[in-house]
Amino acid sequence: MASTTLTTSFSLLRRYRSFRGHAVAKSLPNLSFARLPGQSPALLRSCRFICRNADEEAAAIAAAKVAGSGAPTIFDKIIAKEIPSTIVYEDEKVLAFRDVNPQAPVHVLVIPKIKDGLTQLGKAEPRHAEILGHLLYAAKVVAEKEGIVDGFRVVINSGPQACQSVYHLHLHVLGGRQLKWPAG
Repeated sequence: MASTTLTTSFSLLRRYRSFRGHAVAKSLPNLSFARLPGQSPALLRSCRFICRNADEEAAAIAAAKVAGSGAPTIFDKIIAKEIPSTIVYEDEKVLAFRDVNPQAPVHVLVIPKIKDGLTQLGKAEPRHAEILGHLLYAAKVVAEKEGIVDGFRVVINSGPQACQSVYHLHLHVLGGRQLKWPAG
């Protein structure tokens, strides 16, 4: 039974098409998620989860390849107000705004306004200690403003293996529902 389910999962995965133009899409050109006779809703959710994760991994790999190019990131454009965002908190050092693809009822990104080479946590240097502390404090302020200070999570993805897709250090503040453990 398990191998039949696995085979069906991969069959569905091969037919899924919405990878938003990432390299993975080229290897899975004929995928769709039409419900097949006898296909369980749980299996369908499982395939969507697999595809979403493959999409995130492809985006992270693509982003890592251009990370050192010096080109402005989407966050640089949000800071410059070239791209609209729903700002939740802002001070002289950080900007916090709602994630456009929320993973929880509250999902806010907190970013430093000046990157100063801080593209990912794994690249932090002693000179970044002050802004790193300020980012965490801003995450707490966001949690208070959003009414989740009694239970929230702060996530930092660092590097392609952590599915970092924007190389401008950022914190995800997540809450508003029961969060599960282990994460990831």
